[in-house]
Amino acid sequence: MNRPIPGTVEVAVRHILSDKVTGFLVRTRRMTWKDNVFRVRRPQAGKQTVELTCPVCDASLLAEVRTEARTRRTRIVLRTLAALCVIVFFAALAYTIHEGGKTLPEGQSLPTLFPVSVVSVFVTFAITPALFIHSRVYNGVSLLDAPKPRRVHGLRPVKD
Repeated sequence: MNRPIPGTVEVAVRHILSDKVTGFLVRTRRMTWKDNVFRVRRPQAGKQTVELTCPVCDASLLAEVRTEARTRRTRIVLRTLAALCVIVFFAALAYTIHEGGKTLPEGQSLPTLFPVSVVSVFVTFAITPALFIHSRVYNGVSLLDAPKPRRVHGLRPVKD
């Protein structure tokens, strides 16, 4: 495999050939695409817009590239948020089990914090894996929104 050159990042421009969703109760999505790998130079400071050309359809795509330091900081922030979500999940789950298991006298209701903890359990259960996965695949390059003909493209990080 090619070793990454310092100051650059490899991204794959994905030209989506077909995208079909089938099924009613159990939905299946089937996509076919063609990838082309590009090596993009990172800016010295801030962010920079680069133009990538899809070799399949010759569409001009705009991507925003961030510095290596900014990319690293964003990954750290995403992982920290995922770790905090894990802590909140277990604290809220413990509180929910503790308060929900009580037998209350007639006319007394659960504390106001109980519904908040129930919502926290569900929200952090969904958000934690998303934050962690995004922190692993984030490479500092994002595709800028494109008009309709160019929306059949995606940008994916290239793993070593």
